[in-house]
Amino acid sequence: MPEQHDDAPVRRRQWGSERRTRPLDTLHERPSDRKLVSGRIAIILTIAFWIAYVVYTVIRQFLDYGTESFRFTTEALSYLVVVTFLTFSALMHLIARQGAMERFATHVRVPRAELDRHFGTGHESPLTVLVPSYAEEPDVVATTLWSAALQEYPSLRIVLLVDDAPFPTDPETRAKLERTRAVATTIQTQLAPASERFQEALLSAEVEASHTPFATVDSLRTLVEHHRWADAWLRRHAREHDVVDHVDHFFHDQVLVGLADEFRLTSEALEAAIVDALDTAASTPSVEGRTTPLDGSTLTEITSARVVELQRRLAWTFTAELTTFERKRYANLSDEANKAMNLNAYIGLLGGAYAFDETASGTILRTVADPADADLVVPASDYVLTLDADSVLLRDYCLRLVYFLEQPENASVAVTQTPYSSFRGAATRIERLAGATTDIQHILHQGMSRHNATFWVGANAVIRTRALRDIEEVETVGGFEVKRYVQDRTVIEDTESSVDLGMHGWTLVNYPERLSYSATPPDFGSLIVQRRRWANGGLLILPKYLRQVRERRQRGERVGIVEMSLRVNYMASIAWASFGLIFLLAYPYDSRLLSPMVLLAALPYFWLLSSDLKYCGYKRTDVFRIYGFNLILMPVNVAGVLKSIQQALTAKKIPFARTPKVRDRTASPALYVLAPYAMVVFSVFTFVRDFHAENWGNAVFAAFNALLAMYAIVAYIGIWNSVVDVWIWATAWMYYDPSARAARRARRLAVRATARAARGGAPDLQPVAEDWRAVLYFGDRGKSMPRHHHADVVGAVRATTGSTTNEKTAA
Repeated sequence: MPEQHDDAPVRRRQWGSERRTRPLDTLHERPSDRKLVSGRIAIILTIAFWIAYVVYTVIRQFLDYGTESFRFTTEALSYLVVVTFLTFSALMHLIARQGAMERFATHVRVPRAELDRHFGTGHESPLTVLVPSYAEEPDVVATTLWSAALQEYPSLRIVLLVDDAPFPTDPETRAKLERTRAVATTIQTQLAPASERFQEALLSAEVEASHTPFATVDSLRTLVEHHRWADAWLRRHAREHDVVDHVDHFFHDQVLVGLADEFRLTSEALEAAIVDALDTAASTPSVEGRTTPLDGSTLTEITSARVVELQRRLAWTFTAELTTFERKRYANLSDEANKAMNLNAYIGLLGGAYAFDETASGTILRTVADPADADLVVPASDYVLTLDADSVLLRDYCLRLVYFLEQPENASVAVTQTPYSSFRGAATRIERLAGATTDIQHILHQGMSRHNATFWVGANAVIRTRALRDIEEVETVGGFEVKRYVQDRTVIEDTESSVDLGMHGWTLVNYPERLSYSATPPDFGSLIVQRRRWANGGLLILPKYLRQVRERRQRGERVGIVEMSLRVNYMASIAWASFGLIFLLAYPYDSRLLSPMVLLAALPYFWLLSSDLKYCGYKRTDVFRIYGFNLILMPVNVAGVLKSIQQALTAKKIPFARTPKVRDRTASPALYVLAPYAMVVFSVFTFVRDFHAENWGNAVFAAFNALLAMYAIVAYIGIWNSVVDVWIWATAWMYYDPSARAARRARRLAVRATARAARGGAPDLQPVAEDWRAVLYFGDRGKSMPRHHHADVVGAVRATTGSTTNEKTAA
């Protein structure tokens, strides 16, 4: 059992949380014929019941009563629009789900030996794992880097892209940053003994294999010894790993112990092969009638090439290069506060050699022709894996996905990934339910690949560098080139980049296995940040996708109606579903527009959703909890959609809000806490009003929403947490924070100085006359940098020369 430290910060487990910690199987269960047929029937019934509603309710009303009033006509048309859009989203869900079932029914896993043979001698396709990190907990970062470092890939380089301010003044922040910077070096140091051992063993195995086509008993015994050593090393590391929460349990069981189990299984198979070889030799007479001598030179059925492959696997697993990079140390790299530009800054440096040029504005990276003259060398890479700092990969993630990309039929695939699943064993009810929606989304994303409608989900994508070069955008900012590969125009950067890749003829495919996992927000406050960001940007990307469709058709490509429908639904469904549900909740529609056909059209969706929840290890009744969960998140989704509209009108980027990852609870904005209560109150009011008016359909609907929303408030927000969050909001004005006031004043001065400089006036900031370096560099005394700040920057960069020279040496 993993060790549990008493002083570790553990989130208190709620009643109704998840007890199961074992994840779902890597391979999806092959669906039965009954399941496939029921999925097709559900699609047909959804369409049939919607048509029946339109014909027998809406059209019939007009035929019987005509346009009796403007109000009734408006109500009928608006209700039909709302019902149509909601039914369309349900239909797209069913179609994507059916596509996933069909893919699971036909998927055949590539045998391990075929992977080893493909990546054998001569395979040179380096892969760089980029892990963007901002204000992350060092132990969270370490877990992610370990899962990447133990990948079985021949040429693997892992770069932690630290995006924190490089020179914090707060002692606690500075100490945390130093611990984060040390993570990569610590892991590299721990891997070194195993790496040296297995690299030497690989050389010996290759030399021996060149002399005999089949392995000897001695060579197999040596291989068994190495596998046992790797098994013991991993189990020792697992025992030393601090288990704080369910994510640590997953890392312990599935990454460390899981890999150790594989090595142990291989060693047991090799031992069985040795026994078979000795038994065969003992029972086989020699030419003179004597038995074959039972010594280490006895040949086995295993080829020497296979021994080298197994030895190479050990070397790959423990030989990764890890380093750290901080773009904010360099004045010529973008410092825009979002994950996309953090990735872009490093991707733009791939394959280059750079010298440090100390200027008045800080250190600048200058390209040099000879790597020997460089202070920083960034090796080129055929593939890039973008991995969020709270994600964990299973051991053969990189190997299987790169193998998939290198098959001839996948030459046009730019991005592949396994849409991440949730960690099981959540300590809170809301994390458990949010994890359920994540696992359902995993199935839907798999189905979207069936119809060529895949979207890049940026948590763990393997990308061809050549495809990124195709979508590269270059602009000059302040005299320096800024390169964009991953778009940062919206906060859902991976979705827009998917559209850009399609414009250049690339496709995207989700690999039909469960090989990656990512953390789910454990409280309502952090979930608000995540879901508001997800709801923001789809409407802005939709026009670009329509342009992509036109360009593809002009190239003679076929764009299917199902593909278009799935993509449009993915980008815009949050908008129409949120506003449509508001209409249904708020407006007292005429009871004549209600019909059982509406419920029957939605029934296949809810029935199969409950079936999929059961398939993913949850309860069928969670379908009602998810409905209530979506009700209390409706204000969050609406806010995200309104932000998109704001950006469309103002042409200003919406700031990228990172999801908080803390052990304690994140406070929620009062608006999103009070809005669900207002929804409950209004639903109760609607129920009373429609009950007295004998408008039974609306009354039942209002009561249903009131009950589920109230349950969701109690279960997922918490009454006491609501009181605390509203109190914090109501009393915030009573507290005085001098540092915050000084920061706001500094921002105002900076904005004022920029505006005055743009008008040609003198800036407000006082120049430093004696800083001749700044005068010569900027040509303007008003933009000079204080000498002490310049010295701090130069000193800090020089202090990190050791880590950067590691990159140069490795290249």
